[in-house]
Amino acid sequence: MIEITRQNEKGFTLIELMIVIAIIGILAAIAIPQFSVYRMRSYNSVVLSDLRNTALAEEAYYTDNKSYTSDQGRLAGNYASKGVVQISSASETSYILIGYHPSGDKTFTLIGPGGVITSN
Repeated sequence: MIEITRQNEKGFTLIELMIVIAIIGILAAIAIPQFSVYRMRSYNSVVLSDLRNTALAEEAYYTDNKSYTSDQGRLAGNYASKGVVQISSASETSYILIGYHPSGDKTFTLIGPGGVITSN
């Protein structure tokens, strides 16, 4: 009787590879929804930051002109993202800013002066 022996076997079995692929799939199923939540939070943070920047620009404009403006082009130093912040109204005593990012899930309103921020 001839006995065949295999020496120096190297590699993975099909079962081992399937287990590794299953583990990667489970981790991806957990990570992808969390990534979407983190992205949404970052877009909402951009809106809040842009609202504060626009409010600071409004206050600087008020210092020079003794009234607020509804024209964003007149706000020097306003580096808000394009299309994220809208000036709803502005008068000699107050202003209302509305911020919404197309990829975000919240609309924020800043009432100034004083900077009271609400969301819906």
